[in-house]
Amino acid sequence: MARQSISFTKPNDEWLKNQVDKGEYSSKSELVNDLIRQTRKQQLEIDWIRAKLEKAEKSGFTSDSKVDILARSKSLLNDEV
Repeated sequence: MARQSISFTKPNDEWLKNQVDKGEYSSKSELVNDLIRQTRKQQLEIDWIRAKLEKAEKSGFTSDSKVDILARSKSLLNDEV
């Protein structure tokens, strides 16, 4: 594992210490690694949503009515089940 030296602000360092003291994590390093893993996972989800939104925006607008759109959505959901 790569070894790093980082500095924390006082409030962040106190928060890290409190988490370790509560027994949530065995060390500040374990906690920081977990936070990084969570952030990486969130970023993947954000990137996926962003890609879906961009695709939807590029597909253009529809002249279908709300009723037609709702019916098509329900049909697609029923097909997945």
